Amino acid sequence: MTGIFQSALGGGRALLVGWVLPSLINVLILGFAVVPELSRFDALGAQAARSVIFGLVATAVLGLVLAALQTPLYRVLEGYLGWPNWLARVRRRRHLARKHLLRNRLDAASLAGRERAGHLTDDERAALKAFRAHPVISRHLARDLRKGPVWFAVLDERLHRYPLDDGQVAPTRLGNAIRRFEEYGYDRYRLDSQVLWFELNAAVPEPVRKQTDEARMSVDFFICLLYGHLVVAEAAAIDLAMGAARPWLVVATMVGLLPLTVIWYRLAVVATDEWAGAVRAMVNLGRQPLATALALTLPRTLDEERAMWRVLGELVSSGFRPGLDALDAYRADPGDAEDAPAPTPPAAGEGSQPA
Repeated sequence: MTGIFQSALGGGRALLVGWVLPSLINVLILGFAVVPELSRFDALGAQAARSVIFGLVATAVLGLVLAALQTPLYRVLEGYLGWPNWLARVRRRRHLARKHLLRNRLDAASLAGRERAGHLTDDERAALKAFRAHPVISRHLARDLRKGPVWFAVLDERLHRYPLDDGQVAPTRLGNAIRRFEEYGYDRYRLDSQVLWFELNAAVPEPVRKQTDEARMSVDFFICLLYGHLVVAEAAAIDLAMGAARPWLVVATMVGLLPLTVIWYRLAVVATDEWAGAVRAMVNLGRQPLATALALTLPRTLDEERAMWRVLGELVSSGFRPGLDALDAYRADPGDAEDAPAPTPPAAGEGSQPA
């Protein structure tokens, strides 16, 4: 535990808040409800030292193990790992249909508002007529219009938790919520933030880097709670099968924890909004320092900038090949690169790549 707190003081606050704190919550549940005879949490006053030692060691082990496994843990919830191909395809089609329905509902509501204001063109009037003739969209349209502008903002928020490119749609809500900001840099600037993440993280100003790390902590917190609840529920099931001393409490713990995992999952999806905003800021504000750190000159036009980042991404991801020397057109004068300030490296524990 001393090492964990030293890490927290040295920049590992994300580890402490995102993984150790929720692990402590799960250890306390395990100690009080499932294995009190091991933890002696049922006799806290008489066995205080043993209880504290059990809690600290179990919290440290569980938190560090889950943090070390965070990439595969995220990938399972995103729908990339451990999913049968047929199920992943079905879920992708379902989420793609949800995305299109949200887009159509917002478009239909916007056209209905323009109709009331008397601003519809002939093409828009035909589109609105088609929406009203659709059996699903028409039913949603009537309800959406009754709920008003605040509801439209909620629908727009849900839509923006999907990636813009239909080909990037993932099998799960969390996968889509994360994929939307993983594709942001490439969609806008052809800057592949997944390939250039560590270079980008090293080049951006410290406040931007810190903002990204802190934004991810909330998502990590709920993910750790979710997996910790599953571990505790499994331990409770084993304890029940072996003849628990207090079966009613063990069953109540299992029944209570499983629905909570659904709540933590949904809260993790909502928490990605802040993470997405932080990554968006990192891409927008980090392009110039990244180009300078790589001895490149940011072009004046967006088309040229997109071409530069595309070539650089291919160079980094797949190695040099004929045609990638087009990057020479964007290389800065060596004297200018020497005069540029060096990027500030991230502190220990910071700069973790998006899942």
